[in-house]
Amino acid sequence: MWALLIFVATIQGSLAGIPHEIHILRPQSGATGERVHGLSCLSWRLGVETNNIKNWDTVPRECEGYVGHYMLGHQYREDSKVVAREAVLYARSLRLAGDGKDVWVFDIDETSLSNLPYYAKHGFGVEPYNATSFNQWVLKGKAPALPETLKLYQEVLKLGIKPIFLTGRSEDQRKITSSNLRNAGFHKWEMLILKGSDYSGTTAVVYKSNDRRKVVESGYRIIGNIGDQWSDVLGTQAGNRTFKLPDPLYYIS
Repeated sequence: MWALLIFVATIQGSLAGIPHEIHILRPQSGATGERVHGLSCLSWRLGVETNNIKNWDTVPRECEGYVGHYMLGHQYREDSKVVAREAVLYARSLRLAGDGKDVWVFDIDETSLSNLPYYAKHGFGVEPYNATSFNQWVLKGKAPALPETLKLYQEVLKLGIKPIFLTGRSEDQRKITSSNLRNAGFHKWEMLILKGSDYSGTTAVVYKSNDRRKVVESGYRIIGNIGDQWSDVLGTQAGNRTFKLPDPLYYIS
């Protein structure tokens, strides 16, 4: 009995000063019943990242501030670091054949290159996708690297694994994409695969599955695959192990 009382007192003491907003038993309201700002958006983001919320067009308008703070704050970077660190640990654990046929597939947008400068001016995903304005941004070639992915890329090269970039960008953006990648620190790759016109109207899952199949049929082994969309890591020939980076800005099927 005394042990139980001591335990309860200890727990109560440890909770002193913790704001109601982060209390695990108060997911929607504070102590007086007021709704806690942002928690419903946190739950929405969790649904997105776990692929339970699918086929959504835009970020809910009431979540613009939450998503903006997440993407520009420390949590997005911390979440990305966790994914990249696990990918590095996995890569280091592999026993490679040493024949130059082991490859790692990298998505580009929101994986290797960050379009945050663009989305920060367009409502962090609240505004409907505008292909014209986004392509104008792409053609500037100024997208910075996602630092965590750049570190993974550098580690992959050191280990003797060849990087392949597989992107939904169109073939006519090859030159600017190559230049942007190099300027951001991605200086070499085995292949840069862009979406050809023959895939017009197909989903990213279909397009990327088909092109990964071609990579494998060419004699390569996809030992790793990283992307920000579930469509980057689902489908066939996805690789021996896949890694999903956070991205609550948009959904690609």
